[in-house]
Amino acid sequence: MTTKCQGLRIVIVAVFLLFSPSAVSAQALTLEESIAIALKNSYVLDIAKEGVKGAQAQRKEALTGFLPKFSTTYSYTRLNEEPNFYFPGFPLAGIPAGRMVTGTIDNYNWGIEARQPLFAGGGILANYQAFKIAEDTALVEQTAKSLDVIQDVKIAYFNVLRTQRLTQTARQQVEMLAAHCDVAENFYRVGLIPKNDMLQAEVELANGRQTLVKAKNGVESTKARLNTILKRDVRTAVEVVDMLDCQPLRQSFEECLEIARQHRPELKMSALKIEQAGKMVRAAQSEYFPAVSLVGNYGRFGDSTSLSGTQYKDRESWQVMAVANWNFWEWGKTKYRVDAGKAGENQAQDQSRELSDQISLEIKNAFLALQEAESQIAVSKKVIEQAEENFRIAEARYKERVARSTEVLDAQTLLTKAKAEYANALADYNIAYARLQRAMGVTH
Repeated sequence: MTTKCQGLRIVIVAVFLLFSPSAVSAQALTLEESIAIALKNSYVLDIAKEGVKGAQAQRKEALTGFLPKFSTTYSYTRLNEEPNFYFPGFPLAGIPAGRMVTGTIDNYNWGIEARQPLFAGGGILANYQAFKIAEDTALVEQTAKSLDVIQDVKIAYFNVLRTQRLTQTARQQVEMLAAHCDVAENFYRVGLIPKNDMLQAEVELANGRQTLVKAKNGVESTKARLNTILKRDVRTAVEVVDMLDCQPLRQSFEECLEIARQHRPELKMSALKIEQAGKMVRAAQSEYFPAVSLVGNYGRFGDSTSLSGTQYKDRESWQVMAVANWNFWEWGKTKYRVDAGKAGENQAQDQSRELSDQISLEIKNAFLALQEAESQIAVSKKVIEQAEENFRIAEARYKERVARSTEVLDAQTLLTKAKAEYANALADYNIAYARLQRAMGVTH
């Protein structure tokens, strides 16, 4: 192979590696950046936005109820004979009897009508107000969906950090087990320990390496979950900024409840639905009253498509009239519709009360989980200090041949468990805090 061909091959391989998804180095994402990406790409938010557009269109449609309606018609009628009637005549005046023609066989009509509602019992206004409330509800629902997306991102983000901490702990465990295994092997070679102790150390090392493999798989799984929420390919490389810490909550449970009452979008949606149900009742009640409209008509007539009139009828005419339409008896139809609307209003009120209780419970559970995780963090810190000292003493005693290998392995297991519990407690705390923020209807 020539040098030129070799160089070309190297360039091709380099380009492939450069643009390969597995080879692209990922820039570390902050939590804020992750949230921004998720909000931009979320299908759930797109659905909510389309819901807002639909509600806006329905509100505009309801607005047209206040405006005049225009309609037009065009018709052609052919009769089997010319319209006529029998005229008895006036013999004294010398006018003979006979049939007189009053119209034409071909009849073309074109008309245009304008109808302006003047009074509809408040139904048009109530209907518009109901759709305006529906639009406001859709906007609030969009806010609620945004909070859901933000919570999902936070949970996925902190789970990535959790698994990374656990992987780091598993890697440290393997390093310590490997060091201990080397010491045990050296002791066995010089006859200071039985082969069983060396084999036990090797078994624990193999178990530690398997735990590390599982931990690494856990990292990949949580990163795939984060990519899914961000609407990216699950194979996309992900690096996140480690921000696992504990920031004590300053609000009390009562303060959290008050914040939820002010900011929780579901409570706002519930109140809007009650108001909307009331407007629907008012719209149904409007059918108890007559509907009054101002109607204007303009028409043209002819025996041809030119609509130029005939000798029997002028070519155009117009009229303006006030029309009152009142369905005063429909066997209780309006009453039943009003009763159904009132039942819906009562249902919305009960649902609002139930939702308030559920939110209080949700905040209570998140608040308790936060306190539990915070307490676990403090305990885990102390346990790590004690476990590290215990491991140091056990290792030193083993090297001095005053302790068995099992003591070192037990001490190392306790230390690894303490570090894992600390990482889990930190992640649990941040996730519980994210759930509490969602329960309060805030983002920070």
